Amino acid sequence: MAHGDAPLLTSPLHERHVALGAKLAEFGGWSMPIEYATGVAAEHAAVREAVGIFDVSHLGKASVRGPGAAAYLDSVLSNDLGRIGAGQAQYTLCCDASGGVVDDLIAYLRADDDVFLVPNAANTAEVVRRLAADAPEGVEVTDEHRDHAVLAVQGPASDAVLTAAGLPVGHDYMSFAEGSLGGAGGVGVTVCRTGYTGERGYEVVAPAAAALEVWDALVAAGAEHGIVPAGLGARDTLRTEMGYPLHGQDISLDITPVQARLGWAVGWRKPTFWGRDALVAEKEAGPVRVLRGLRAVKRGIPRPGMRVLRGDGEVGTVTSGTFSPSLRTGIALALLAPDVAEGDEVAVDVRGRAETFTVVRPPFVEVSVR
Repeated sequence: MAHGDAPLLTSPLHERHVALGAKLAEFGGWSMPIEYATGVAAEHAAVREAVGIFDVSHLGKASVRGPGAAAYLDSVLSNDLGRIGAGQAQYTLCCDASGGVVDDLIAYLRADDDVFLVPNAANTAEVVRRLAADAPEGVEVTDEHRDHAVLAVQGPASDAVLTAAGLPVGHDYMSFAEGSLGGAGGVGVTVCRTGYTGERGYEVVAPAAAALEVWDALVAAGAEHGIVPAGLGARDTLRTEMGYPLHGQDISLDITPVQARLGWAVGWRKPTFWGRDALVAEKEAGPVRVLRGLRAVKRGIPRPGMRVLRGDGEVGTVTSGTFSPSLRTGIALALLAPDVAEGDEVAVDVRGRAETFTVVRPPFVEVSVR
């Protein structure tokens, strides 16, 4: 398979996925596991009830280093990086001048002169290009996409799994700690209290060359806790239940943070960041559309691109839609006219049938990431 004219990239864990009989598909230019023999519903349930392990090595990785690296990023990315300290992480946005979202990413602050970034797979090169083009003298932006593997251990039993593997646990949400797999002299990894599922969990960043060793150790450590390999299909149903946005669907160059209700990830008091003027103006005027949640009243399963209707008129479009394994019903994120409010009933055109949905505020399920 190929992504455009380029062959698909493969994870350093590719051979494990093949051995497990994973269904592989293209995602952001990578060949990644969508599901294993257990299936999406079982993998989803394992994360909500016990623990699952994901390979998310397709995610981008970049380092920004040099005197004033953190200050530089604070001047261009949306969130206020000054609100966190070394050892903490922050969700932030890289916007263009019009306020559109080039990408959403996590910034890991190692020190004032050393920040590690994790953007989305398909957007890494563009984020790195933009950051490098504007970087002041002495600040270096390095694409480390292929240098690291990322394994997400997610679920209520995630602490027990990492403890059994000898890795640090218990640090605060959106923080990270250094650890060594196998004790002193073992594989050095970074254990991040982050994730895309809503459950308590960790993302383990390891050298790509040691990815197989780290995967095997975590799977072995999780055996008694019911750990299940989970693919990107379950990752998508889990994040949709939480209302977490996916770039390219719920946020994009055409969908701003104001429209996506991500104003909490914007440092409005900062004097400068990319897209500031456009976003401030949009916030003051009010967005022409707003991202909200939809929950099916009956059996309709929404999919991206489906029309949202009220009366005889169209009031929006589904951006993300799926069957919720936890709720056993259809759920969606949709860009709706600003006068459509929570509690309203709307219809979604599901293959020619007008299915009734209630407008709700995500998350669709209650979990604790803390």
